[in-house]
Amino acid sequence: MSTNFAVIGATGKTGRRVAERLEAEGHAVRRLARGTSPSFDWEHPEGWVPALHGIDRLYVTYVPDLAAPGADVAITRLAQLADEAGVQRIVLLSGRGEDGARRCEDILSASNVPTTVVRASWFAQNFTEGMLSDAASTGVLALPAGDVREPFIDVDDLAAVAVEALTSDGHAGLVHEVTGPESLTFAEVAAILSEVAGREVVYVPMGFEEFHAAVASEEGEAVATLLTELCREVFDGRNAAPTDGVARVLGRPARRLRSVLTDAAAATPAGRPA
Repeated sequence: MSTNFAVIGATGKTGRRVAERLEAEGHAVRRLARGTSPSFDWEHPEGWVPALHGIDRLYVTYVPDLAAPGADVAITRLAQLADEAGVQRIVLLSGRGEDGARRCEDILSASNVPTTVVRASWFAQNFTEGMLSDAASTGVLALPAGDVREPFIDVDDLAAVAVEALTSDGHAGLVHEVTGPESLTFAEVAAILSEVAGREVVYVPMGFEEFHAAVASEEGEAVATLLTELCREVFDGRNAAPTDGVARVLGRPARRLRSVLTDAAAATPAGRPA
């Protein structure tokens, strides 16, 4: 009997990759997002029941972040509806060092649906397809991160871990904390970006107030407040140490940031990360 998978957040960095990997393995996958049919919108729980109908295993990414106000309420409701729908396994994407995310992890882990948590460090792909992807073209990488170190995770590694947890036995109740193999400062990241892009990229440390104002001008006050508070929380060195989570699950080392950036540059017509 076939197993039906669903991916919440199927248009995002991790969800897209998880769905693609599952489909490549021959699994039936229901991609769920606001624009899919059935749709899934975290702000409209009345649509969750049809989205979960007939699903056996579920990958969950919460937008904007598990540390956001109200995330715990939404995750509690999802756990209840997933149980009622007969979902047999959940894999939750979580963030390292976030107290709010930990509360959401605990909610799902205590639910009736066997849950695996994939707790990730900062995404390497934030520099190629995310909020910092213009650093190579502007020559400026600006964040309120000081000289903190971060072991950036390749999202393809993360997706591979998630798919392993979704498709293989023995992961229920576990937390897979996944990072890259090396811990880098953002100044070191800028140096790697410079080498890969062939033009100078400089890291500019920002104050939290300056960062808030810059984000608010582009994304609005709510997003700026959330991101600023997250930066205050996690840019204190708590996440500096790499883990062996990728190697333990996949049996191979995690990829380095330089490899991710180099591959992204090679795949971009302009020859730079984008």
